[in-house]
Amino acid sequence: MKKSHLLAIGIVAIAIAILVSASKDVTTYSNFTQATKNGDKVKLIGYLVKDKPVEYNPDKDPNYLGFYLKDEAGEVRKVVLHATKPQDFERSESIVLTGQMTGDTFEASDMLLKCPSKYKDQEIYVRSEKKS
Repeated sequence: MKKSHLLAIGIVAIAIAILVSASKDVTTYSNFTQATKNGDKVKLIGYLVKDKPVEYNPDKDPNYLGFYLKDEAGEVRKVVLHATKPQDFERSESIVLTGQMTGDTFEASDMLLKCPSKYKDQEIYVRSEKKS
């Protein structure tokens, strides 16, 4: 075989490996009820419940953020993210979380905030510091 054929086969193999690994992360949005039933890692979208407390004390533990989220089905649950609280967290329009249910609490590994802006929507991505 020519070197160019081997190179082309190698590039195709790498592309297939990238597509396979990326497809594992593609999930549909879920809600708290579905997350409780299957116990797997899911993505859910919801809204910060502003009349419940946000637990964040950087002096005690800067990598602990606890808050309450209302999912699109209307269910409210506590969410814990092991990361610092993003700036303008309370102003977010919606929150997309990746994680899984642990008892009655949703343990988030990633959080994406959709924030209002004067000119365009901004997204803030936060990854948990906790190793899962």
